[in-house]
Amino acid sequence: MKRTQVQIPDPLYREVKRVATLQDWSVSEVFRRAAEQMVAQYPPNKHQGAWALPEPREMGAPLIPPDGWRELLAEDEAGRA
Repeated sequence: MKRTQVQIPDPLYREVKRVATLQDWSVSEVFRRAAEQMVAQYPPNKHQGAWALPEPREMGAPLIPPDGWRELLAEDEAGRA
């Protein structure tokens, strides 16, 4: 088991202490249970490997003919000059 320190506002600590007393738990137990609930809401990522590009999809024919790309590029470069 790991040991850690956390800083929390005094009002929150009082509420945690109140819950611990009501449940007959330690303050540490309240934090452990709260952490377990939080972790359960965020399950591990199934794809924790290296990021990769998604598979390409068919999107139909290009809207601009291949020689039109050169014109667009020339216009863009002229606009930056």
